Amino acid sequence: MYKVLLVDDEKIILDGISQMIDWSSIGTELIGTAPNGLEAYERINELMPDVVVSDIRMPGMDGLELVAAVHASHPNVRFVLLSGFGEFDYASRAMQYGVKHYLLKPTNEKKIAEALTEIVEELNLDETRERFVLNMKQGLLKVMPHVKEQVLKEFVTNKTYGSRDWEYYRELFRFEIERPVRLLLFQLEGSVEFEHLFAVKNIAEDLLGNTLLSTTIGDHVLVLVEDTLELSELYRRIHEIRDTFQHYYKMDATIALSEPDRITRARSLYQETLQSLKYRFYLGEGGLITRKDTGARSPGSMGHFDFEEEKLTMPVQSGLREEAEQALSDLMEALKRAKLDINVTKTYVIQQYVSLLRLGDPQLIDRYYRKMSELVELNTLQAIQELLEETVRELAQYHYERNVVKHTSIVRKVIDIVDGQLSNSELSLNLVASEMLYMNADYLGKLFKKETGEKFSNYVVKARIKKATELMAKDPDIKIFEMAELLGFGDNPQYFSQVFKKQMGCTPSEYMKLPDNSGF
Repeated sequence: MYKVLLVDDEKIILDGISQMIDWSSIGTELIGTAPNGLEAYERINELMPDVVVSDIRMPGMDGLELVAAVHASHPNVRFVLLSGFGEFDYASRAMQYGVKHYLLKPTNEKKIAEALTEIVEELNLDETRERFVLNMKQGLLKVMPHVKEQVLKEFVTNKTYGSRDWEYYRELFRFEIERPVRLLLFQLEGSVEFEHLFAVKNIAEDLLGNTLLSTTIGDHVLVLVEDTLELSELYRRIHEIRDTFQHYYKMDATIALSEPDRITRARSLYQETLQSLKYRFYLGEGGLITRKDTGARSPGSMGHFDFEEEKLTMPVQSGLREEAEQALSDLMEALKRAKLDINVTKTYVIQQYVSLLRLGDPQLIDRYYRKMSELVELNTLQAIQELLEETVRELAQYHYERNVVKHTSIVRKVIDIVDGQLSNSELSLNLVASEMLYMNADYLGKLFKKETGEKFSNYVVKARIKKATELMAKDPDIKIFEMAELLGFGDNPQYFSQVFKKQMGCTPSEYMKLPDNSGF
């Protein structure tokens, strides 16, 4: 029912209209009457009617003044104006306030009912429209988040979107953006479900505070923020997002942050964050990656890298586990510093792995090749290093066990050669390795030290001094220059004396005067 207020300064008219109209039949309810405009205005403020039926000529405040006052404070109130003959000049003035119904006195209940019926139909129509608009607004409010998500997704992935498109959406979303923007791209580590993406998106929106748009693209969460925070504060909030998500879901996240730029360059910023996330391969899972962490290389540029697979295969083949592990660590660090294209890095890794496979037990070759397919699928250099470490340890142990007997035999040969070559002033590790045993000098030196506990050069010096003491014990009259020649010091007896003193704590002459000089 729509509420009606009846206003007239003649009581007989008020009573007559009140009684002769069947208010409920036309969807209305008479809520009160007023004898003049002033009192009517007060009652309107009090009762809030939908329709006012009023005379024009009244003392204090006439009907037209009442219309003007009510239009200013209650613009939705409808009016039916009653007037005497010749007062139609008021009609044109009343129309500017939206009054459509103007009845000439004396009137009857039929005309008033017709006027009220029209107004009721108008009110019903307006109510229907308002409900429609309200439903539309509520529906729009529900879909607006999805619209915003889709707009951001299209804007960063569709090449055809430009500044005009953004201007349209800026007005639609009522954005007032005066500063550059940044993009944050979240990659979750582990088995990802939509719940996880939704959680990260909501946590980011809550903690960042300056979020403009956010969406999910595949297994990534993308957030567009206005660049209003100090960089240190932005970093703090990003880490808080990661820590909060990790606390609730026990999953880590890697975040790429773009440089600030115009919002119309959002697509370029998105490409920047995608490139940054690729460096998760080098930097490991979790944490924040910015352009400076990637080395800010231009597309296609490559760092310097010298690849020598023998640096790792040699200690593995020698069974030297610690040296092999260090060589692998050096290789991984070199790849990390170079930050080559990831596919290039994986090519080097696979090449190194294949070189290691050749050193493995032939009976296990199938297992090693199955590991290679696993190696190709790994997404971080750290994970690759862990797999290679396991392989390197296994292969080094395999060769150590095979080489124990062989190594002892080789070292014996070296010792025999040294004993037979003490007088050779050219005696050296390189000479023994390359010209006598046909081996790599570095490998032989490490092997010799591992089994004897002595560097080759120290062993030779000690062997020569021991031989010198034996010569002196056998022939007390032997000359120092003779021993120098016999023990590979050539025509430099002074140098021989210096070496002897360093080893024995006294010169050869002093040693020969000792009461007991029969041992080393």
